[in-house]
Amino acid sequence: MSGLTFKRGIHPPHAKFYSEQKAIEKLMPKGDLVFPMVQHIGAPCKPLVKKSDRVLVGQKIGEASGFVSSPIYSSVSGTVKAVSEILHPNGSKVQAVIIENDGEYTEIETMGQTKPLDQMTDDEIRELIKEGGVVGLGGAGFPTFIKLSPPPDKKIDHILVNGAECEPYLTSDHRIMLEETENVVSGLKVILRLFPDAKGVIGIEENKPDAIKKMQDAVKGEDRIQVAVLQVKYPQGAEKQLIYSITQREVPSGGLPADAGCIVQNIDTVVAIHKAVVEGRPLMRRIVTVTGGAVKNPCNFEVKIGTSYREVVEAAGGFIEEPVKIISGGPMMGIALFSLDVPIIKTSSSILCLSKAEADERKESSCIRCGKCATACPMNLLPMELDKYSRYNAQEAFLHYKGMECIECGSCSFVCPAKRHLVQSIRTTKRTILANRKK
Repeated sequence: MSGLTFKRGIHPPHAKFYSEQKAIEKLMPKGDLVFPMVQHIGAPCKPLVKKSDRVLVGQKIGEASGFVSSPIYSSVSGTVKAVSEILHPNGSKVQAVIIENDGEYTEIETMGQTKPLDQMTDDEIRELIKEGGVVGLGGAGFPTFIKLSPPPDKKIDHILVNGAECEPYLTSDHRIMLEETENVVSGLKVILRLFPDAKGVIGIEENKPDAIKKMQDAVKGEDRIQVAVLQVKYPQGAEKQLIYSITQREVPSGGLPADAGCIVQNIDTVVAIHKAVVEGRPLMRRIVTVTGGAVKNPCNFEVKIGTSYREVVEAAGGFIEEPVKIISGGPMMGIALFSLDVPIIKTSSSILCLSKAEADERKESSCIRCGKCATACPMNLLPMELDKYSRYNAQEAFLHYKGMECIECGSCSFVCPAKRHLVQSIRTTKRTILANRKK
């Protein structure tokens, strides 16, 4: 039987063969670690340390400065070299704490101290997740405790765990399901504890049969947890598409998953919830895939947050040829990097180094009105029209055609024979509209 799926979408070549069989290796950083105070959606953190301060592993170095914010913790012990502006992986300049690693990894005394789950109140669980600095690790970086605190009138009956990993090349979530299976189940049980009327469903694409079997074996006998096998299609892991695939429910226009009775969490986010609540350890590491035809030894690393991208690439053997493009994340929704001298942050999932043979460098040309972008769009939008209104700065028409509903998955750009920069122009207009609303 074919796996569950959603309407429309595309089938890009996945190229997961580079790293899907590579077990996670722990990478111990050698150089200084840099902790930007912006690693999540929402207000930047306020530094809690100053130059020359001694810090330990698990020490809070950035305090959340608003409701939508998330604290930041040191992943190493050492001395603060500076609190200054640095270049963020997204290209902006942000404040950061720079720590000279002493190589000892001395932890704070309270690390790992927590109560048994059955002795905690729901509020205590949410507070541990909040104070643990847990955010969405699928790319968005939205503070997790907010997702787990829906309005009282929203009846949540499905907790969906996104194990689709539909982005081409990426394999970090795949490896987590194979190597941290018990932690995935444990983290899901923590969430289910908060929603006693909900069932948990772990959605995994059919191209990961070993992960499907491993997770199915792990949840045997669990009345409230099951594994859903999904069709291999992009963007299967997007929230609204995953909800439709598993529940056949549609999130209303302008609505949130909670409006469809669902909460969606990424595989690594669920593991981070386990670590914060069950192990008493804040978010201090990411599982990062280093891949692409330009990399000597594609692999999956457990990387301490704050480690330099350059150091991670060097640990993978460096380049066998000069990459045409380096992307933080996947090729569909990732951000092109301008330099490797930027730090791994909470939302870093992959370092994709594309060879000349892999990169499509054709220039864009005029729209030929073929309609392929509309056929592919999983949100049932008209990307060609939104692109036109974006380029002419016709914001009212952009809003009329539901431009803010775009999930920026890149499906339209992928199928466009004219290689129009559709998703880029739509994204730019969305950012402009949101910025104007804040004024």
